[in-house]
Amino acid sequence: MDLGLPEIILVLVIVLLLFGPGRIGKVAGELGQGIRNFRQGLENGDKPADEKKEAEKLTDSRNESEKTDDSK
Repeated sequence: MDLGLPEIILVLVIVLLLFGPGRIGKVAGELGQGIRNFRQGLENGDKPADEKKEAEKLTDSRNESEKTDDSK
């Protein structure tokens, strides 16, 4: 099964009609952010154990501060 240019254009037109141009831009931005976060996660996986622990402490302290902000 081979997709040619007409089939790809048809799919893109249908997606545009279903979601609209604003929604497609938002989804594309979120996809880009997800890819960026994934790459950062891969880079953090290469760090030594001490740096991983520091990153976890930072994340934990952020989560705790968000919880206290929500309770206000």
